[in-house]
Amino acid sequence: MQYLNNLKNSELFYSIEPDDIKEMFYCLNSYIKEYNKDEIILSEGEQVDKIGIILSGRARSIKSDITGKTTIITLLKQGSYIGILLAASKDRLSPVYVQALDNTSVLYITVDNVFKRCAKNCARHEILTRNLFDGISQKAMILHDRNDCLIKSSLRDKILTYLIRISKEQKSSEFIIPLDRDSMAQYLNADRSALSRELSKMQKEGLINFSKNFFILNN
Repeated sequence: MQYLNNLKNSELFYSIEPDDIKEMFYCLNSYIKEYNKDEIILSEGEQVDKIGIILSGRARSIKSDITGKTTIITLLKQGSYIGILLAASKDRLSPVYVQALDNTSVLYITVDNVFKRCAKNCARHEILTRNLFDGISQKAMILHDRNDCLIKSSLRDKILTYLIRISKEQKSSEFIIPLDRDSMAQYLNADRSALSRELSKMQKEGLINFSKNFFILNN
């Protein structure tokens, strides 16, 4: 099975043995779909009846307003979930688009098959269900972090909130962010030119140093 190591290391299959994962792959009516760079994985308003796990590649969830302005909601990487919060919702209609940033492989698992116990009533399914709820909690925290950026009153505070979070994730004051300037502006819901000006000011004031997407946070 090509992506077994990816699944073994994913949070959904945490503590489940590789041989059991193979069996569950069929029990859960799972399948893998490949997407090309920039291809839409999930459309806004689409009915969601499957949980997706990114096995390789990257993607982003985005929202467009009536003027066509795009805002990045979350960034998705290997191991990230697609549609996991919708699995716990009533109508399961996606409020966002999900777009591949690279050639991306996604494993899909039918939501009802996760919540429905299999005929064998096996312990591994209980583990899977518990892991699913952990994943829902994790996704909620990711959205909380995103909202934490947006509620800041100034662009500088938004930038610092984002950079400090990435610094903590990478456990270093020197780090690479996964965004170019256009994407960073979309993520912070800011004007691209205003973002570039503010970053330059912060560098002149000694708060940060940066080159493209490499940043240093100065004490």
